[in-house]
Amino acid sequence: MAAAARTRAFGRRAEPPRFRPRGIREPRHGQRNGARRVCEAQMDALSRRSRWKFAGPDRPRVAGLLRACALSIGIAAGLAGARPAQADAQADEYRVKAAFLYKFGSYIEWPSGSFARADSPVTIGVMGADTLADELAQIVAGRNVNGRPVRVRKLRPGDPIAGLHVLFVGRADGGRLAEILAAARGQALLTVTESEEGLELGSMINFVVVEDKVRFDIAPPPSEPNSLKISARLLGVARKVVSKSS
Repeated sequence: MAAAARTRAFGRRAEPPRFRPRGIREPRHGQRNGARRVCEAQMDALSRRSRWKFAGPDRPRVAGLLRACALSIGIAAGLAGARPAQADAQADEYRVKAAFLYKFGSYIEWPSGSFARADSPVTIGVMGADTLADELAQIVAGRNVNGRPVRVRKLRPGDPIAGLHVLFVGRADGGRLAEILAAARGQALLTVTESEEGLELGSMINFVVVEDKVRFDIAPPPSEPNSLKISARLLGVARKVVSKSS
């Protein structure tokens, strides 16, 4: 007998640093390499604050996560005081989210049959966020997820989602979020959103910005034979984990 969905939020995890203090903008020369420079410069603070403990073969992959997920744009060396710029703050937010989208894949186990071949790419679809898609394309160039190349697809309303492994739905398509997530239900597809009602509507990961910090909440999918699995290591750095049962 189906019961009403119940949610339970677990306690706070490790606190990552701010992605940008208010009123500070990166100098123009520091923006030349965009997301790639952001990713390489900002992760020492996260590694110091994170509660994760890794050793042995896991260390290089985790080091990659720490380098790529740029959570603290504002603490980069050489930042000079400059006038506030809302557009730059928005761009920084998308750089951080794009870095997360790339690294999420390293902590997802897709069911067998999700890839046609051993060298098939991990395909990330981006809907309603072209700026983020452009940042993500820069980040994944020449990189891989668990040995697979990464491909980024910009999606438009009505485009098929078959063949995707990760789907990000931005604010611009927020009005269609319920419809999009309903279409993704039952597929081995990691859905990521940035909406207040994202998890409630069925998203697995939802970005939130709390006190200028990009965080994310996770609602793991039910444990079923054909569903993907989210690593406990990723759950460990979520702002909160919401369990849903029926």
